[in-house]
Amino acid sequence: MLPDTALRIPAGSGLPLPAPVRRTLALTRHNTTLLLRDAGPLASRMILPLVFVTLLRPLYTAAQGTGDGTVQAVTGTLVTFSLLALSIVGGSILSERLQHTWERLRSTTAHPLEILGGKALPILAALLAQQAMVLGFGAAFLGLRIDHPALLAAALLCWTTTLLGLGSALGVAARSYGGLSAAYDIGGMLLSSLGGALVPLAALPHWVRAVAPASPGYWASAALRAALSGEGARTAQCCAVLLAFALGFGALAGWKLHRTSVRSARM
Repeated sequence: MLPDTALRIPAGSGLPLPAPVRRTLALTRHNTTLLLRDAGPLASRMILPLVFVTLLRPLYTAAQGTGDGTVQAVTGTLVTFSLLALSIVGGSILSERLQHTWERLRSTTAHPLEILGGKALPILAALLAQQAMVLGFGAAFLGLRIDHPALLAAALLCWTTTLLGLGSALGVAARSYGGLSAAYDIGGMLLSSLGGALVPLAALPHWVRAVAPASPGYWASAALRAALSGEGARTAQCCAVLLAFALGFGALAGWKLHRTSVRSARM
């Protein structure tokens, strides 16, 4: 638990920053320490995608050709395992709730947005690092061409923002670690499969293609493929949809947290 005194940076620290920024940085530092202290889940989400893409790439290239098969293998693996990494996002919030430290944290001088920001920034960095490892591995060892890094960075940032919103909503709604595990395991595989991450949509039944746009994984896969091929307009369209998903999930998480706080205050 982060004490209220830890949210204050001494006046002589040489950081002429507003108080909300200083508190957010203190919370970010604290949550980074917690994330690295139990690095097992994070390490598995970093290593397993590299094994997965190496084993599945020959299957994709045999069916789609070297270029398209490599893109499908790398982007599909990235989307699938970043969805499974929702465990890191949701777990950071659920642990606060189950250990009854969330309300204690709310009782400090930190605003709820500062608390959520302090939690989100380390996880944002971890998710981006995971995705960069997959793409870097694909470029270094599998022949993936990255000719438009700016478009790709925009797609990754929008997708990661969506993951933060979805993971926060799961962490707020889950009542136990078992429930959270079921949500990100089943939900992650379902959203990635419906989105065409694991199997190209053209090879799936018509009804799957019809409902695919309801999955954030569909737009993430489309954004990544468009960014890799240099399609700026398509990348922007997919990013806009992903940000709409992020806003919706974030609003749901905030509403649920507010309701929980109000209910606790009345008890």
